[in-house]
Amino acid sequence: MSASPTTERSDEEILADLGYKPELKRSWSGFSNFAISFSVISILSGPFISFFIGWNNGGPMAMSWGWPIVCALILIVGLCMGELVSAMPTSGGMYYWAAKLGSLRSSYFTGWLDFLGLLAIVAAVAYGCATFIDLTISSFSQDWANGYSLTRVFVIFVVLLLVVTIMTIFSSHLLAIFNNISVWWHVIGTAAIIAIIAFLPAQHASFADVFAQRINNSGFFGGATSGLGFMFLVLPQAAILPQFTVTGYDASCHMSEETKGASDSAAKGIWQAILYSAIGGWILMLALLFAIHDPGAVSTAGGNVMAVLTQALDGPWVSAVLVISTLGQCFCAMACMTSATRMLFAFSRDGAVPGARFWTRINKRGVPIYSVALVAALAIILTLPALVEVDINGAPVPVAFNAVVSIGVVGLYLAFAIPIFQRYRKGEGFARGSWNLGSHYKWLNLVAVIEIGITTVIAMLPSSPGGVPWNPEFEWKYVNYTPLVVGGTLLALWLAWQLRVKHTYTGPRSTVDLPAGLTTADELESEHEQHHPHGAIHENDRQDRMAGVDATD
Repeated sequence: MSASPTTERSDEEILADLGYKPELKRSWSGFSNFAISFSVISILSGPFISFFIGWNNGGPMAMSWGWPIVCALILIVGLCMGELVSAMPTSGGMYYWAAKLGSLRSSYFTGWLDFLGLLAIVAAVAYGCATFIDLTISSFSQDWANGYSLTRVFVIFVVLLLVVTIMTIFSSHLLAIFNNISVWWHVIGTAAIIAIIAFLPAQHASFADVFAQRINNSGFFGGATSGLGFMFLVLPQAAILPQFTVTGYDASCHMSEETKGASDSAAKGIWQAILYSAIGGWILMLALLFAIHDPGAVSTAGGNVMAVLTQALDGPWVSAVLVISTLGQCFCAMACMTSATRMLFAFSRDGAVPGARFWTRINKRGVPIYSVALVAALAIILTLPALVEVDINGAPVPVAFNAVVSIGVVGLYLAFAIPIFQRYRKGEGFARGSWNLGSHYKWLNLVAVIEIGITTVIAMLPSSPGGVPWNPEFEWKYVNYTPLVVGGTLLALWLAWQLRVKHTYTGPRSTVDLPAGLTTADELESEHEQHHPHGAIHENDRQDRMAGVDATD
């Protein structure tokens, strides 16, 4: 990894070269940029809310060994992303890179996959946080615990999204402050939880229990923990735990237009957030696994991390861990919302989203207000299946939540893979930024694309026998609806492209020449009425806007 000795240029000059004039307030430091990716990753969130995924699909062995292996591969993906954002630091991120390195069609598909992934991550993190808010209150009140229901958790989820929406709209600078606080909350909070779990339990698991014990609670193969079925269908699904946790680091890209020295800061923000989260998360994961002395109780609870805490700690300490984790998840939900809305703003700015003139409206505090509201509403809709109660082998398992997690992983990582592969094809013709991979891009890009391909296949697999269509016990409530959502989205995008979008989408639009005081939203508002009354963009206008990009590739 290297920093190129290029002539120092201002953020505004770099942004102008990319075709944009500044519209978002550039008030974030390099630390704030790192902080948002670190907060989105949130090791106080993923390891707790998706602990059951690793436990039920391989158990301690899969979790203790899988975490560092998968995170090492994720770091490679992050390094490739860092090189791209250094060269092109825009809020659009992946879809902008795909347009410049490939085609309009790849840009359009990349943008929507990215948005789908970000939307699912917002939904998954906020719902997981709502679950932990409910658990935290239950740890203080038995009456509240006795009244548990999925409906109550969903109401908390909706209220949480409403609060996050209001706070996100309030101020971009305030969000940066929250993210800075979040970093230290995660560092100190994680250290506190590790210390509590390491020193307070009366007994701990052995090294053999943590690094060799296999568990299969998926319902497949009669619970067998050996054989080809376990190795290739059950065990790989444990990879979704670290893959979901250490994701969303493209937030550094989406906040680059609000970051000072973005060409360098955003690139470093990505890989540093991944590296530090991977190390801290692994230590936390091992602490949780060593705290387990009754694996059967954890399995009976569906792999819920609460079963780990309650057998290892007394009530007050359980409450303390829950409070630390839940607040960290609240920070994470806010950071996810910020990242998703900035991506939607950028994609709308380039005319790829229906109703674009609304989603690019910025309030007086420099926040795309309607984008924030839209993301919150869509996150609620995506999570509606979580209201359906599901159990596997007699234990409650949040199949719908698992699906939302998988949708987030697939959407985001496919959006990462497209520009990474395009950069590989570009070879030495790629215009590097101040931070780049040198000649290492050749193997790093290939490893990243292969890792993403394998992860995508894993995330599409059925998570229980009841979700396999030809199984006599098939029921829709058991279905991993990731293939349906992702496949349906891709089909809808293909139809939209063929029927209309290929005639109207121009890719990244230059806003540098807009008159002073005129915003992208203003241009989009008047474009249809003044220039293209029939909704189509003339070919000569299309070529002017996207000179040098092959629209038919």
